[in-house]
Formats: sequence, structure tokens, C-alpha cells
Amino acid sequence: MGIDASKSSANFPEVENKTPEPEETFIPEEPRYTLDDIILPESVKEQILDAATYAENSYKVFELWGFKKTHKYSKRIGVNLYGAPGTGKTMAAHAIAEKLGKKILIVNYADIESKYVGETPKNIRKAFNAAKESGSILFFDEADAILSKRVTNMTQAVDVSVNQTRSVMLMLMNEFQDFIIFATNFIENFDPAFMRRISMHIKFVLPDEECRRKLWQMYIPAELPNNLDAEELAKNFDGLSGSDISTAMLNAAFKAARRGLDSLDKSLVFEAVENILESRNANLKAEGKKM
Repeated sequence: MGIDASKSSANFPEVENKTPEPEETFIPEEPRYTLDDIILPESVKEQILDAATYAENSYKVFELWGFKKTHKYSKRIGVNLYGAPGTGKTMAAHAIAEKLGKKILIVNYADIESKYVGETPKNIRKAFNAAKESGSILFFDEADAILSKRVTNMTQAVDVSVNQTRSVMLMLMNEFQDFIIFATNFIENFDPAFMRRISMHIKFVLPDEECRRKLWQMYIPAELPNNLDAEELAKNFDGLSGSDISTAMLNAAFKAARRGLDSLDKSLVFEAVENILESRNANLKAEGKKM
């Protein structure tokens, strides 16, 4: 007996697999961190405060002190947070937004990059429009992917597309009279044209011994049975980022739990740190061979 196709489709309606449009991904969110949540050297924290208070003091500087006449196109502020991975750049972006009492609109390159020529610039426009309409802080994470140097010897259509994307980004930055934050691990890849249009560049460095001590203290839960000494850990292990310390504590805790231990011994934390440093050194050697 044959199947009535019309009845079959009526009984089983098609499910539309719609890929979300890019603008649907540009949704502002509440900042997840405050300045009190991040542990940084005082010099870096001071620069972050300078950036955060720029908007607060904008009226005084531009209107009362007359800088709107001498600096007509400087009401916007671009802040670039650069430095080693895991040093708190993303947390700082959230903290700046929180300080200003605004939501943050986070843009990763994966959100705007398209395999179709000409679509990526359109997606960038949508991100800027979403920030403008919502009054949010616009935050480009891993910004070197979009602010990198333009192609000078164009040989393929993709090269033209890259340059088109960079040009649109420059134009939008010029037009956008509000707060933009960028974060990158590779500032050396930035195109000089973008560097000139960014008002402040704040370098994030690996924590010094005092910062490491505070970070160890922060990541050792009060409920955790342990024999850890934050002072000892800070002295013994140089070159760790806040992210490294967080990861080492969590990895050591899971190892202790797997072994059925009732407390966390410092030897497991030492081992976790050594593994992190060893993998980093291996990565640096591999990168050196590629160069």
C-alpha cells in the first residue's frame, strides 16, 4: 500500500535547523568580575583605574575644560590590554565595565569570521551596532586576530577580504564614540594604524612574589584540609600566571580525591606546578624551532 506523501508531511512537519544569525550572538552580559576580584601589581591596577575613570571624567575634560574643540574626535577611548596569557586581561575588561556600571558585549573572532567573502565586515558592523544600541562596553578578546597587519602583496581573494575587514574595522573605530576594550597576547601583530587609534595600552605582566602569595591564598579554599603555605609556594615558583596557580590547585585537588586522600598534600601541588612549567617550556621550544 502506497504512502500519501502529503499526509505524511502533515503528520511529521519539517524541523527547521536554523543557524543563529551573527547579531543573535552579540548579546551584552553583566560583568562577572570587579576590581576587587583581580590581583595585579599596583602599577597595572592604577592604569586600569585611569581607563575606567576616563568616561566618568569625560564631561569635565571635554565640556568644561574645552577639549572638545582641540580633540574633536577623541571622546571615544580604546584600551588595549596586552601581555602573557592568564594574567587577568579578560577579568580586567569585566572589571572596567563593572566600574562604569555598564554591561559588556564580548566579541571573539570566531563570532564574526565567515567563510563567505564580504560577510565578516558585516558581522563586525553588527557587533558595533549591538554595543551602541545597548550602551554596552565593546570588548574584542584575542583582538590580534582582527587588528593584525594588513596584507601588502595581495595574491588571493582572501587577501583582499582580509584588507577589507581591516578597513571596515578602522572606519568603525573612528566613528564609535564610546568605550572599546581589546585584549591580546600578541601586540606585536597589531597593525600600526590600529595602534594609533587606541588611546591606552596597558601591559599585563606575570605576578611578582607578593601577587603570587595573594593568588595562592585566594585559590586555597578555607574548607580544604591541607598543609600548604602560600608564602612558600610564592617563593618557590616564579613565572606563574594567576591562571596557572588556579589550574595547579584544581589539578592537585582532583588527584588527591582520586587517590582517596582526606587532605591535600603540598607535594601534589608542587607536582601540578612542575607539570605546568614543563609543558610551557616544551611549547616554547617548539615555537623556537618553528621560527
